[in-house]
Amino acid sequence: METRVLREITPLNENDFMYVADRHKKEFDYPIHIHDVLELNFVANAAGARRVVGDSSEVIDNLDLVLITSPDLEHMWEQYECKSEDIHEVTVQFRLYFERPTSPFRYNSHKSVYRMLVRAKRGLAFPPQAIMLVYHRLVRLSSIEEGFLAVQELFSILYELSKFDNARELATSSFAKVEVESESKRILKVKNYIDEHYKDDMCLEQLADLVGMTPTAFSRYFKQRTSKNISEYIVDIRLGHAARMLIDTADSVSTICWRTGFNTLSNFNRLFRKRKGCNPTEFREKYQKTKVIV
Repeated sequence: METRVLREITPLNENDFMYVADRHKKEFDYPIHIHDVLELNFVANAAGARRVVGDSSEVIDNLDLVLITSPDLEHMWEQYECKSEDIHEVTVQFRLYFERPTSPFRYNSHKSVYRMLVRAKRGLAFPPQAIMLVYHRLVRLSSIEEGFLAVQELFSILYELSKFDNARELATSSFAKVEVESESKRILKVKNYIDEHYKDDMCLEQLADLVGMTPTAFSRYFKQRTSKNISEYIVDIRLGHAARMLIDTADSVSTICWRTGFNTLSNFNRLFRKRKGCNPTEFREKYQKTKVIV
């Protein structure tokens, strides 16, 4: 069985920079999909809907704002328990080759926006304070007729959003297939080691020794820098790889369990449900969609 995902054909042509869709609707009906452009998606009055971004699945409140900058990150908003008769959605799709060496976003003046765009390769959900700050500007964006001014406004909105360090990355790096990053060389070294050896048994002492720290000091240091303890991080990486295999292969759940470093199938199923909100089989079924070739 091959799991495939819809590739959306966006309204943007090769001469367009951005496209804004501002719509009111009664339900979410677009399947899980990917697309080659960046997307900032705002949803209001849709409490109870479920947002799926990569291997993240969350029930949203009345306001939701997510930035996605990877062309290969599956996502959708689905009806789930939403009872609203007037869902307001503003979707901004745009082209921005921010990782090119000649990109202006490489300069110090654009550093916060660049860092945000990189983080958003895993999907980035913004806190309520950020949403309230840009909400009215996003709603007005579709009414700006002069293209140059509309682009300026979008850049200004992105800059304001980039100031919120508490925006949350949604998909795990292992699922989204993005390189792990950290401003700490020690943390980066350990993260890279975990990503390369996630199938193997690992212990705190072994990882601490990699960076010349005592287990106690390293455990405290890792938690301060990542907001997760080391065991939680390892489980997240393993589950991200497992979720990716559930989508990309026809391997059985038990095979994927062993291939991603879990000792027992029951433990794998328990942790998967706890972190993803469903069991591995249900997760795979959620992604059973048809792919459209662009």
